Amino acid sequence: MTAVTVTGWSVLTSAGAGAAVLAGALRGRAPAGRGDVVTDMYPEPLPEPRAHVLTDFDVRARLGRKGTGSYDRATALAVVCCQDALHEAGTIVDDATRARVGVALGTSLGSFKSTSDYSRETLVAERPYQVNPLLFPNTVMNGAAGQVAIRFGLRAVNATIAGGPLAFLNAVRYAANAIDRGYADVMLTGAAEEFSPHRAWASHLTGATTAVASGEGAAVFVLAADGGPPEWAGTRRAARVLSVATGFGPDGAESVDEALAGCVARALAGAYAYPGEVSAVLTGEAGEDDLAEYGPAVRALGHRPERITTKALFGECDAASPAMGLGALLASGRLGAARDGLCLVTARGPDGAVGAALVEGAADAGADRR
Repeated sequence: MTAVTVTGWSVLTSAGAGAAVLAGALRGRAPAGRGDVVTDMYPEPLPEPRAHVLTDFDVRARLGRKGTGSYDRATALAVVCCQDALHEAGTIVDDATRARVGVALGTSLGSFKSTSDYSRETLVAERPYQVNPLLFPNTVMNGAAGQVAIRFGLRAVNATIAGGPLAFLNAVRYAANAIDRGYADVMLTGAAEEFSPHRAWASHLTGATTAVASGEGAAVFVLAADGGPPEWAGTRRAARVLSVATGFGPDGAESVDEALAGCVARALAGAYAYPGEVSAVLTGEAGEDDLAEYGPAVRALGHRPERITTKALFGECDAASPAMGLGALLASGRLGAARDGLCLVTARGPDGAVGAALVEGAADAGADRR
């Protein structure tokens, strides 16, 4: 892939909405524990009473009543985050530009709750075909990305990348390729995951939330061509994504380690970067003793850069975790604009899928729009 520029971005985490709130949470760095008590949010039982959720999130307060009545929580998070990212970037979406703005959102499988609730209705309704048809759009994985396009009138490429922890990196690569091939000038690129009893139980039964509690959130980045994006895409330059490499290790932990180390090497080669230029590694690891991503990265780099993790603060957010982590990195101001301040973003899935992206800071032009 060719490099792309981040002209704006936004994030929704259990700390709240936006970069300023996120930066404050990172500065405090208080132990997040298992999150907030969420037993009152749903009538169904939960595997544990706490989770990292946006307890005060209200999509109608953010977007109004019109058009939001059919949104499930995953869609609401995605649409609000895209709106904030467009605003932060200063991207102009009008009749002259909307055909050049696309969407690429990562997810694990869409809204687990919407899919399960719809399936249940076909069993408990008096007749299977008497299920409310308005419930169906939220059951498809591309429902959130579709609603983003509808809400803002975006007519370029619209894609949903289902890939769990790898979904965000794959969405970035997809968006960069769409821009490079001329299918779009700007791509809203990110990932969103909702919290629900369905996802909480799935994570609990697979052991994904042993170290950290379940969470929810979203992060969206406005990506444009590197070097010469159109003026309407936004004049700010928050960061550059230089390269993305993905792989697969089919034969156990050692094979996955080798595949991830290979991704790191290919990400460096794709950006014409040297290992010594990487000063930090943003991983999806949950605890200090978890080196499943940092270990292979160190092996490939030949030195031990700073390790950055965010899951302890914001919980297990599956596809959204790497995107939220990148948002945290940008909010913290720790991403250097020089070549000796590159950050490596890694991801590792339970099926052996692995990936790595190389990110560089950039001078952010213009006043803060928040």
